[in-house]
Amino acid sequence: MFNKNLKQQHPFHLVTASPWPLLTAFSVLALALSTVIYLHLWRETGLLRIHTALIILLFCIYRWFNDVVIEATYEGNHTKKVQKGLRRGMLLFIVSEIMFFFAFFWSFFHSSLIPSISIGAVWPPQGIEVLNFLGLPFLNTLLLLSSGVSVTWAHRNIVVGRHWDTKLGLLLTIELGILFTYLQGVEYVGAPFAINSGIYGSIFFLATGFHGFHVIIGTVFLFVCLVRHFKFHFTREHHFGFEAAAWYWHFVDVVWLFLFTTIYWWGS
Repeated sequence: MFNKNLKQQHPFHLVTASPWPLLTAFSVLALALSTVIYLHLWRETGLLRIHTALIILLFCIYRWFNDVVIEATYEGNHTKKVQKGLRRGMLLFIVSEIMFFFAFFWSFFHSSLIPSISIGAVWPPQGIEVLNFLGLPFLNTLLLLSSGVSVTWAHRNIVVGRHWDTKLGLLLTIELGILFTYLQGVEYVGAPFAINSGIYGSIFFLATGFHGFHVIIGTVFLFVCLVRHFKFHFTREHHFGFEAAAWYWHFVDVVWLFLFTTIYWWGS
């Protein structure tokens, strides 16, 4: 008979039973269904359902991630072997995100390299006034590139044990991410076209909008790392949580460079 009191003889983390993955899945399903209800003109009931599902989803995510932090920081379950697996998982997640954005770039080049007669056989389509890529898009490019430098500096400071410099680097990166999101909102409000302005508007807002959503997620990710750093969760040898956030942020930077050079610059 298995004795639970025996000391674990392997470096792997056997995760205990948790309700949060199942509850998170159901809350995501509820959020999707609520959005469909809202889009079918049931505005009041749909909006209430969306808010309820979103609150439940955020609560489940908080509790799930809190358990992961406890397992990694206080229980010591994230051994070097476990961290190696987590790194591979994060890399595979980023690859899946690359495939996600690849679909948008495919749509863009499919429509722009061989414009159809229905849009005037030209790109940008007739009647579309494109944005000046040397305006807000170029400023946002500088902001994201600067944030990539600051997050790399913060990572370097963690490795060498400079606690306060790490805080400064994280704070600067978060501020640049918030400023990027604000300027993108200003750009959307002042855009001379909308998401229903044919193929150009659809591709533009879907590609840049999903990237903006990823910037928001990355900013929250880094903010959580900042809070954990204030609580001294990270050490020079054990800081995968921050590494994952930094990798994700660099991925966001690279995707924006492709968006800027293709949709904003070449596409105009």
